[in-house]
Amino acid sequence: MATLASLKLTTTRKPGQLSPAQIRRNKLVKRIGEQIQLAQAQQDGTTLNITRSRTVKNAETGERRTVEQVKRLKPWWFQTDNGKLALNIRYGARVIDLAKGKSAVEIASVADLVPTLELIRSAVDAGELDTALEAASGALREGFKR
Repeated sequence: MATLASLKLTTTRKPGQLSPAQIRRNKLVKRIGEQIQLAQAQQDGTTLNITRSRTVKNAETGERRTVEQVKRLKPWWFQTDNGKLALNIRYGARVIDLAKGKSAVEIASVADLVPTLELIRSAVDAGELDTALEAASGALREGFKR
């Protein structure tokens, strides 16, 4: 019993659900992680193959099976007219405004791409883009209404 007495015991319970804002943050953090992997692969000169599972139904037999499929990733960065890189942050197909009327981050070189993405990921974790994510999520939901 002396061992348990040395621990700090509480009556805390695990939360049942995450808040919608936290779900959106987690989704964006996952996508930013994929972009970091894509940027690192581009710097190393290799290709990135992220796979996902997909259930496919055979038309003739009606049998369903799970197939691993390569996920196509498009980079969020592009070359600007002045030779620098511009990085957009996307939530779904929507580009998120990082500040009022500004949706891109200017980056000097490809070497600065990964640290910039990691900095943005930490900002998303801290909740700095919650209002922009809320607006993008609402606009995305409006597209599904009839």
